[in-house]
Amino acid sequence: MKSYVVIGLGRFGSGLAKNLCQLGAEVLAMDIRGDLVQQIANDVTHAVVGDGQDKEVLRALGVRNFDCAIVAIGDNLASSVLTVMNLKELGVPYLVCKAHDVTYGRVLEKLGVDRVVIPELEQAQRLARILHSRNVLDYIELSTDYGILEVPAPRAWIGKTLRELNVRAKLDINIIAVKNGEKTNVSPSADYQISSGDVLAVLGDTVALEAMQRQ
Repeated sequence: MKSYVVIGLGRFGSGLAKNLCQLGAEVLAMDIRGDLVQQIANDVTHAVVGDGQDKEVLRALGVRNFDCAIVAIGDNLASSVLTVMNLKELGVPYLVCKAHDVTYGRVLEKLGVDRVVIPELEQAQRLARILHSRNVLDYIELSTDYGILEVPAPRAWIGKTLRELNVRAKLDINIIAVKNGEKTNVSPSADYQISSGDVLAVLGDTVALEAMQRQ
């Protein structure tokens, strides 16, 4: 089982921590704000109030024993830098850090961060690729991370039932409606068989929708 420590429980950090835990990882979530820690306590392995800028706090938590540390503090570059320096000095094997912009990211790379993540930029790039795909008929953005894509059924899916395709497990998407001509099947059953001419309304995050485009 892989283990992660996530420092900073804003929207990005808390979402990442919850998803990692759902995937079966051990997750220690930490923030200086007690209310954020309380909100996530039931969704991760451990949740603690603490400051990543305090090396002794990190040492006491045994961060060097985790496979990966994610610094998701947000827009405060100084706090991110001090936290990263502490984690590096304590010997964390792999370090990921959220950056506000490219310049912010370059500073973190200079400090030896293994991977710098700029969520807004990455989401924008993924969305652009989705929208630019020639077979996308429509896209409805539900949030910065989720949307509904309307696409013709992939050729390889024709003749197969939704149960056989098992797209929820394989692609992490949900087919919420199927339209063929004037007929629309909302929330089709698992026995629904995909036909030529079907247009699918697919719900998922931008990563999953991008993967669906490659089917």
